[in-house]
Amino acid sequence: MIINQLCQDFFSLFFPEHCAACGTLLVGTERVLCTRCLYELPLTGWESFPDNPMAQMMWGRVPLVRATAFFFFHKESRYQQMMHRFKYRGQYTIGLRMGRLFGASLRTGSFPMPDAIIPVPLHHRKLRERGYNQSMWIARGIGRAMDRPVIGNALVRQEFQSSQTRRLREDRWENISGAFRVCDPENLKGKHLLLVDDVITTGATLEACATELLRIPGTSVSLAALAAAER
Repeated sequence: MIINQLCQDFFSLFFPEHCAACGTLLVGTERVLCTRCLYELPLTGWESFPDNPMAQMMWGRVPLVRATAFFFFHKESRYQQMMHRFKYRGQYTIGLRMGRLFGASLRTGSFPMPDAIIPVPLHHRKLRERGYNQSMWIARGIGRAMDRPVIGNALVRQEFQSSQTRRLREDRWENISGAFRVCDPENLKGKHLLLVDDVITTGATLEACATELLRIPGTSVSLAALAAAER
């Protein structure tokens, strides 16, 4: 432990890290976020409330065990900068760190423990362009904190859709419906699966993924998004 800390301290002398949100220099044991930005992270607290706004959003659309998001995502905030760095600038360790914090909050709350964690997949074309699946890194962080396996190849995105950012809820569902396929459903039978995404806006992508997973006999699904977008 002491050796690891010394190595980190030595490395930081030559390659100093900065807060992913505000850009200030990280010191001591700070990782990804500075103490101030971590303290001021706009947490939802939804993991302890079954009928939270994210769960209500999904009512009547797909049967779920639970649904939650870790923090609120507001445009033009410093946390938008963090998510932009994570999603588009290759800083995937942000997702791992935030996923671990998210997973720790799920463990300490009343959120039911899953049997396995499944990230929302990217189409192979977008994966090739970006170089990594951001939801996979969040799922890995949650998996480490909750001591649960991550099944990265459980779902495949078989159709490439244009960006969903400016689409209405109905348009998003039409755009995404049928885009996912389950791989090796026998391995998922009878399991409670935690489906993980980076940001939830209308819930269309998570709904489409959950719909396919729930076709597997005995399977149940919960949803976890790192951030809930401002609506």
